[in-house]
Amino acid sequence: KPMGKRILVILPSTTYRAGMFVEAARRLGVELIIGTDHQQAWGELLSGTVVVFPFYDFAIARQKVASLHEEKPLDAIIGVDDHTAWLAAHLSEHLHLPSNPETATQYTRFKHLMRQALLRNGVLQPRYTLFNVDDNPRIIADIITYPVVLKPVFLSASQGVTRVDGPEDFEPAFQRIRALVHRRDYPRRGGRYYKYLLVEQYIDGEEVAVEGIITNGEVRILAVFDKPDPLVGPYFQETIYVTPSRHPAATLQFIQDETRRAVRALGLQRGPFHAELRINHQGVWVIEVASRSIGGLCSQVLRFGNGQSLEEVLIREALGDDVTAVKREDQAAGVMMMPVPRSGRFLQVRGAEAARMVPGVESVHITIAPDSDVLALPEGNQYLGFIFARGKTPEAVEQALRTAYRFIQVEIDTGERIEHI
Repeated sequence: KPMGKRILVILPSTTYRAGMFVEAARRLGVELIIGTDHQQAWGELLSGTVVVFPFYDFAIARQKVASLHEEKPLDAIIGVDDHTAWLAAHLSEHLHLPSNPETATQYTRFKHLMRQALLRNGVLQPRYTLFNVDDNPRIIADIITYPVVLKPVFLSASQGVTRVDGPEDFEPAFQRIRALVHRRDYPRRGGRYYKYLLVEQYIDGEEVAVEGIITNGEVRILAVFDKPDPLVGPYFQETIYVTPSRHPAATLQFIQDETRRAVRALGLQRGPFHAELRINHQGVWVIEVASRSIGGLCSQVLRFGNGQSLEEVLIREALGDDVTAVKREDQAAGVMMMPVPRSGRFLQVRGAEAARMVPGVESVHITIAPDSDVLALPEGNQYLGFIFARGKTPEAVEQALRTAYRFIQVEIDTGERIEHI
């Protein structure tokens, strides 16, 4: 039955998820208000209210949302990425609405704060040292133990994350990240931490992603995703996610236990989380925890009882509904995040129709418009698109994704030549 409540969802102008939240709110009978940082075409097309405010000026955002709340009282505010989850918690505390503690979402917004919180609570994680991009990389290169991973503390989607195996490669990687964090509006996005740089111990092993939600004080695991493509560097391009995981039951229990420990250590009390962990003979290592759900279009890979979408589950939880019993569908599912193979001007993708015809493939989405500039890792943070598949087994789903991706041919003008990849 209709929930009859009102929710503000904070959506960056670059998000793919506006339509999914609109549909989820419609199905639930919830009045949806979109908060965004730029008025744009999809905002004008949506029925209902769109409120525009700056995401990086919390004072102005507070004023705008407080005025909205006076006119149209809100029952909850949620964000969809690392920054808007923090902003949502800040605004919720200001308006005395239920939310995560702002400090907990700040821990998950900035990687060094997360590392410090996990360290205080004895969670197994990589050794790390915090530097500033203005430091001298030649001095640092001679005092650290390799291999290491360099990470800007405020970026996401593997942007800037670089593995270095020896001192001869350290300075070029360091300088590349120094240049990256000064690009565009990144100093504003990173705030006082934009120059901070983590140098972490590289952890070998298989990587998994864990999707979950905290409801009624219980940390619920919704899905564990295998990442069958090795993530060994030098850059860490996400490609295939498949669930259910094929790890043994005992290993899965360790994964879930360590995820719960990390979530508690960060002080998260409600709402979604997305964690990345690595498994090797030493144990289960926490690589990252975010106080948001899985990003981009990838939420489509998850379906729950009665055909519920992840966005429906998120809205229900935010509005105080008990989602403890929510369970993922029985069949296996997966997504292929199609990487940007080269920096340049994206011209077109061929083969999408053939990819859609592969048995098990549900949909193929090309999300970058032709004639757009694209950046490959480590500077980039985009995907060309997404392939979704479902099947009886994780093996069948993985095979369908790989078969479909083989049909995809990308044309990119690198400035020197047009590459067909």
